[in-house]
Amino acid sequence: MLALTPAAALRRASRLAEQKNFRQAFPLLARAAQAGIAEAEHRLGRCYLEGAGVPPSRTEGVRWLERAANQGYVEAQAQLATLAIHGLVTQSEDAASTRLFASQEATAPDFEAGLHWASKAAEGGSADGQAVLGYILTSGPEKMRDLEEAHRCYERSAAAGSPQGALGFALSLARNAKTPEQHAEVAQFLRKAADAGLPTALYLLAVITERGMAGPADRPAAIQLFRQAAERGNRPSQARWGMALMEGLTVPANPVEGESWLRRAALAGDPEAAAVVGDMYAKGGKLPPNFAEAAMWFRRAAEAGHRGGARALGMMHLTGAGVPRDSEEAARWFRASADAGDNAARVDLANLLLRGEGGTDDAIRTREWFEKAAASGDLVAAFNFGVCLAEGVGVERDDRKAAQWLRRAADGVVNAQYWYGRMLVEGRGLDANPEEGRAWIKRAADVGMVEAEVQLAELMLTGRGGPKDHPGALGLFEKAAGRGHVGAMFAMGAMHGGGHEVPTDRPTAQRWFRAAAERGHAYAQMMFGRYLARGLAGERDFDQARVWLEKALAQGLQEARNDLAALPPAAAEVQQAEPQAVGH
Repeated sequence: MLALTPAAALRRASRLAEQKNFRQAFPLLARAAQAGIAEAEHRLGRCYLEGAGVPPSRTEGVRWLERAANQGYVEAQAQLATLAIHGLVTQSEDAASTRLFASQEATAPDFEAGLHWASKAAEGGSADGQAVLGYILTSGPEKMRDLEEAHRCYERSAAAGSPQGALGFALSLARNAKTPEQHAEVAQFLRKAADAGLPTALYLLAVITERGMAGPADRPAAIQLFRQAAERGNRPSQARWGMALMEGLTVPANPVEGESWLRRAALAGDPEAAAVVGDMYAKGGKLPPNFAEAAMWFRRAAEAGHRGGARALGMMHLTGAGVPRDSEEAARWFRASADAGDNAARVDLANLLLRGEGGTDDAIRTREWFEKAAASGDLVAAFNFGVCLAEGVGVERDDRKAAQWLRRAADGVVNAQYWYGRMLVEGRGLDANPEEGRAWIKRAADVGMVEAEVQLAELMLTGRGGPKDHPGALGLFEKAAGRGHVGAMFAMGAMHGGGHEVPTDRPTAQRWFRAAAERGHAYAQMMFGRYLARGLAGERDFDQARVWLEKALAQGLQEARNDLAALPPAAAEVQQAEPQAVGH
């Protein structure tokens, strides 16, 4: 039987490839390629790149593509240009020795090689070559960029039917799209690329469909586009599709599958998805929160530059939830979030500084953030800048200036009303005016600020800045105590214990003293110990009294020492003091 000619071998290989029989097609392609047929060289290179009929080898694939490209085969030129901009073409003067041991991993993009091959492919009429050339002229090194020529390349590529060209042309049009007609044109070309299955095009089409940028907003259609893009590996779409399943947005809720998509996106490097997964574990659902798992995902998000994830990780280090309590780590992540523009993280960092933690640079930077924003009219920043001035954070303490900024912020910020009111009551930075100060504190208390409620209640007890009102003070303390304010709990015990213009109720007093004592309030621990020691509420328990009085003393409350001394000896002490019986 006569051997096939190279041309016949190529034809035979093409038929076998159409039948997906690459194992038999490969040797025939190799025979035709070795005879120098450019099409065969190109197809053989693709076999090596795709592992079709032969073990994959990028080095061999590139070698055969270059042979075809050097013969002017435009498909090979376009393919090489694409590989080059993805860092998949190894350039070396000593190609033979280098390629033998070349890594299969991608290296840095080679835009010079990409421009060389894309230009040749474009000149040869390749629509894909035009698309790659447009990309290089848009996103390559600054010296190569030419947005007008890139626009023309994409337009020619799209007109020739290239999905990549349609996507590039849509993005180029979007830069200057302002009218509904222009947005509609962008959507038209995105749809052409999406119809070809390009994941990025599907994602972008979903975004403009959801926002109604090229017609009526259509969220159900957008969610389905996100799903299609997610299934093709688009990372942002995987996050969006996962959220849709989690929350049941236009599709039946499926939290298990939703979490799976979010995890997939997060593991692929999507910081928003990582932050969402972290939040899911931090909040818990049907199961208790898992803070260690939450911290892992927040760290992924934070390390990828997600400011919300960085702040959440800082908060976990601050509280010791899922990670070791570490104020320096907390400050580091608050700083990262704040540097990325998160105003809440700036406040968190400032609060750390007020506690005496964080560095001098943090203090100066925080003060500068607030000062700059305050000067532009931001009332919240004006409040925070006022606190910096009042407490000497990042600047020399200046009560007069602090009062001025706090007054400016008080017109719109509840916390500033409380702070400014206190400064008026105390005469800090301005003449003392307890009446006006009490009025400002009352404004803050009336909208539910716990610290203001407690401060106003204390003013009502003493009658400073207005009439005494013990029943009114008791009501405010009770509101604040109900929301966990430990000082208000102690005050509730003190008022119910007698000596105030409300009925004495010692069982209720003991209950509040105990609540505050269990939360670490030293005076409440002493008072709870006294009540137990003396049976003031009907219950006497010397052993428990000793425990609580010792806790108060350990916090430095010396008054508890006399109460301890007055207690009868503990049972164990009595046994040790009794003389031992002598055997006969």
